Amino acid sequence: MGIARYWREIPQRYNLIGTKCGSCGRVYFPPKAICPVCRRKSIGKMEEYKLKGTGTVETYTIIYTPPPHFEGEEPYAIALIKMDEGCYLMGEIVDCDFEDIHIGMKVEACFRRIEEDGTRGAIQYGYKFKKAE
Repeated sequence: MGIARYWREIPQRYNLIGTKCGSCGRVYFPPKAICPVCRRKSIGKMEEYKLKGTGTVETYTIIYTPPPHFEGEEPYAIALIKMDEGCYLMGEIVDCDFEDIHIGMKVEACFRRIEEDGTRGAIQYGYKFKKAE
């Protein structure tokens, strides 16, 4: 199996895989080994959990002056998303006019190109968010 295929086939790479506490039911992303609420009661009870990928914009901002490695990508919108499962993620809002982005907007995760490694030519993908249909 080639290296590129190996990385593409890792389930967590293209899914939002977090963990769910078997004691209290809270969902975490990124995954946690121990629930910060239940602590000892959660040891050995944290289960892998695939998030649905849908949520709501809690707050957002438009970036006009990005860090150096994002040059050429500006401006872009970053939002704090409360996922339907209750955990929070930060992500870029894509395929949406800035004027249409608002607090309370329903969004869904989509996987897009994040960057390209110029020396190896490998393209890295990750999650971003778009307006839910």
